[in-house]
Amino acid sequence: MDRRQFLTISSVGFAGLMLPAWGRVVAAEALPEPLDVAMKKSLADTALQAATDAGATYGDARIGRYLRQFVITREDKVQNVVNTESTGIGIRVLAGGAWGFAATNDLSAQGVADAARQATAIAKANAKTQTAPVQLAKVAGVGEVSWKTPIRTNAMEVPIKHKADLLLGVNADAMEAGADFVNSMLFLVNEQKYFASTDGSYIDQDVHRIWAPMTVTAIDKASGKFRTREGLSAPMGMGFEYLDGGASEKVVSPNGVVNYRSAYDMREDAIAAAKQAREKLKAPSVKPGKYDLVLDPSHTWLTIHESIGHPTELDRVLGFEANFAGTSFVSLDKVRDRFQYGSEQVNVFADKTQPGSLGAVAYDDEGVETKRWDLIRDGKLVNLQGIRDQVHMLGEDASQGCCYADSWSSVQFQRMPNVSLAPGKTPLGVADMIKDVEKGIYIIGDGSFSIDQQRYNAQFGGQLFYEIKDGQIAGMVEDVAYQIRTPEFWNSCAAVCDESDYRLGGSFFDGKGQPSQSSAVSHGSSTARFNDVNVINTARNLG
Repeated sequence: MDRRQFLTISSVGFAGLMLPAWGRVVAAEALPEPLDVAMKKSLADTALQAATDAGATYGDARIGRYLRQFVITREDKVQNVVNTESTGIGIRVLAGGAWGFAATNDLSAQGVADAARQATAIAKANAKTQTAPVQLAKVAGVGEVSWKTPIRTNAMEVPIKHKADLLLGVNADAMEAGADFVNSMLFLVNEQKYFASTDGSYIDQDVHRIWAPMTVTAIDKASGKFRTREGLSAPMGMGFEYLDGGASEKVVSPNGVVNYRSAYDMREDAIAAAKQAREKLKAPSVKPGKYDLVLDPSHTWLTIHESIGHPTELDRVLGFEANFAGTSFVSLDKVRDRFQYGSEQVNVFADKTQPGSLGAVAYDDEGVETKRWDLIRDGKLVNLQGIRDQVHMLGEDASQGCCYADSWSSVQFQRMPNVSLAPGKTPLGVADMIKDVEKGIYIIGDGSFSIDQQRYNAQFGGQLFYEIKDGQIAGMVEDVAYQIRTPEFWNSCAAVCDESDYRLGGSFFDGKGQPSQSSAVSHGSSTARFNDVNVINTARNLG
């Protein structure tokens, strides 16, 4: 789901989509109240003992309290405020070499034990038709540990009035700057997750995420033509301090567009969005052809996500997963043979520990300690993303720690960690990169995209497009999309800016699985240049 879809779905209906099974609407004051850790440990022990007594050879229990808050506005109106809570336990076991899973929101000892026995019975039934037993990589139990997203301000504790006033002020600023319509929203997430396993782990984690999307629209009333500009914020694994708008966190592009690193000035961005949406009304349509592309991190994250993140998921490579845009052109032999995925400038890593990222946790939903590892090194494919029951297929004996479930009521499975393009090792700023471009387009912000069933052929749009002529930004253009074949595109990467330009983008809604689940994932990069890329014109009327 992209940002435009997010904002066009009705607010009540959308809140329903994000509410896991057996969820309920609650008062805002109840959101910060945590579950007692001793109670969670007792329930987890009850589940694991019941599963073992029923014949399970391994078991894990995840007790989760999943909180969501939406504050939704349009122009001078608060359209909706929704607070949701979903609490329960999911129990996964191995019996007879097969998996079984059951979940319940009945957190009595009897209810938890019954669910554990049900999971074990399901595993035994699955074992009758399974052709080979599950091979589960070993994990050392860590005992009782805890981790919390390092936040300064719990967004759930900030008064609703303060949040509504912020958004209405954002809208007013955008309208004063030339917008005709503006939608703005706060979407807050707190996942209180407790994991226990027969390996001897008891892991309590408190995960916080925040997103402040908006859409600003300008209309030419004479022609009826309109243009929009989405906000340039990124969803982050942070507290309400993300909206402090610290000046030191800004990254200003050579054409004056402001991007944000780990603090976001939403009102400043709204004013810029209104002016840029109106500028887009007058911008000429792009001439199709070959261009060098200079891609801002606010754009590149989505290209990384679709053309590297998903193709390097081991279950897609093996054909075990095909939901949401198919399998992958990558194969195990490409890993063994060190397939030339990109140029020597392309170094891509997976990292579940990256501060501020959406995927940052200390342990995954199998109790595996998270880490950073390389996927592409000097352009060559060196690894994939795997979990405890898959990594033996890569010839490895330890999970990479990227197993996740979007709810206590969902079974955990392999999910994309934060996947990022490493900054260039040589000092290089965006202005210096642009100086060497004779004919190019500078793209800021993400837009619509499409990709084939093997993650091989794709097309990407954006928010803002600036033509580059002879090393200078020549002005805004419109109706731009570029087409890629994944390996050719990444092999055309000629330069990546240094660490000073590195920023995160990402999504709350990475869909996968059947029944489908959504996970939150970030992708970092610095501005990057790609040579000789095919650009098309997306205008409906070229006349």
